[in-house]
Amino acid sequence: MKLLTYIQDEQQLVGALLDDTTVLDVKAAAYSFASPREVDASSLKIFVEQGDDAVQTVRILLDEAREYRKSWEDWGFLFPLASLKLAAPIPNPSKVVAIGQNYIDHCREQNAPIPERPIIFAKFPTSVIGHGDAITWPPDLTKEVDYEAELGVVIGKRARCVRKEDAFDYVAGYLNANDVSARDLQFGDKQWVRGKSLDTFCPLGPYLVTKDEIVDPHNLRIRATLNGNVMQDSNTSNLIFRIPELIEFASAAFTLLPGDILLTGTPPGVGVFRTPKVLMQPGDTITIEVEGLGTLTNPVAAWENYSRC
Repeated sequence: MKLLTYIQDEQQLVGALLDDTTVLDVKAAAYSFASPREVDASSLKIFVEQGDDAVQTVRILLDEAREYRKSWEDWGFLFPLASLKLAAPIPNPSKVVAIGQNYIDHCREQNAPIPERPIIFAKFPTSVIGHGDAITWPPDLTKEVDYEAELGVVIGKRARCVRKEDAFDYVAGYLNANDVSARDLQFGDKQWVRGKSLDTFCPLGPYLVTKDEIVDPHNLRIRATLNGNVMQDSNTSNLIFRIPELIEFASAAFTLLPGDILLTGTPPGVGVFRTPKVLMQPGDTITIEVEGLGTLTNPVAAWENYSRC
């Protein structure tokens, strides 16, 4: 199932894809029917916390929408996807936990040793944007802004001291992510948080795909395309530390909450390690695509269109 957050009348609403072009308003449809279809869809974060029962409820609603499509359109439960403004699927995670240097070839392209354990850093939640939103930055703060295609994992329930054997029980689903990075800040600071956390530096989306639709998250093609040119093209089979190991390692140190995002690392081909460097500029378009998760596309805009500090 593909779930998304969209904006209508300045409200964020939860939708489910009926097909490639049509979205079901989950809250409106669920509210209009009695038990056993009760589900809290006031936000996608709250929805995923309800687990498999909520997912099954929406499956029932989708089945009925397909059977009685014309009626459901008349009732206002169905909308054309193209008419909707999408937000990030989880617009306000409590945290975004990211993993550095988690593809062997990415380590090699920067002449870095293969890590013996996961390298964790954070991206602040205020960096999160959705599909179609503009990536932008103050030009007097950074001049080297890079893309990083990543598989994102959405946590479905509170996780603390989780064993890797049980890790997938805590996964709600997956999404495309772009770990946008100000390289001059990252390398100049000698730590990564500031350069990774500028506003707009964490595009997510366009939707969350529930884990039952992804047979093996460790065998997915992952690509980044800049202005139509493929820059990264790899497979999640090349991850050094896989999702169960990452959840075990992270949850041993801190609690993961429903809706938290785990970024699993980027493959080789980032711009800063190319000769010459290929860095994002206003007017560019960057697209991230992990197999089965749709396409996340964001324009790069000039900062002059936004207020300064």
